[in-house]
Amino acid sequence: MFKNLFKKSVKAEKEEIYSPLDGEVVSLEKVPDPVFSQKMMGEGIAIIPRVGNLASPVKGEIVQVFPTKHAIGIKSVNGLELLIHIGIDTVELNGEGFQVHVKQGQSVNVGDQLVNFDIPFLKSKNKEIVTPIIITNTAERLENIVQNAQPGVSRGDLLFTCKLK
Repeated sequence: MFKNLFKKSVKAEKEEIYSPLDGEVVSLEKVPDPVFSQKMMGEGIAIIPRVGNLASPVKGEIVQVFPTKHAIGIKSVNGLELLIHIGIDTVELNGEGFQVHVKQGQSVNVGDQLVNFDIPFLKSKNKEIVTPIIITNTAERLENIVQNAQPGVSRGDLLFTCKLK
C-alpha cells in the first residue's frame, strides 16, 4: 500500500520527436523567415511537406490551436513545448486552406491527425509551405538535439532526439 508513496519520480533524460509530415527535412537556417532561421523562438527543424496532412510528433496535450489554423502548440508528456507552424506568412490566409482536427486541451499520441492543409492553395497564394517544428522552451528543457532523419522523411519517422535538462 505504501510502496509507491516513497518512490522518487523518474525524470526523462531524452525525448524522441517523430516526423509530423511526409517531406524533405531542411535546417531552420534555411527557413525564409528570420524568426525561425535565427532561432528566436527556439531550436528545431523544418520540413517541406509533400502531402498536406500534419500529425502529432509527440505524445502530449494540445495547448494552443491558433485561430488562423496555421499553427499548433503541443506540450509533450516530458514537458517539451512544441510549435508547429505550417508555412510562412500563412497567418494572412485567416484559416483558409486549413482544416483542424484537434482542440485545446485534447490529449494526442504520436501520429494522431492534427491539421489537413491544401498545398496547391497555399502555393497559389504565394505562401512558402516549409513547416518549422520548434521547441519553444529550449532554454529551460533542452540540452541538445540530435537529428536522426534522412533528407526525405515520412510521417512517423524518427526526426530528432532531444537530450533533456
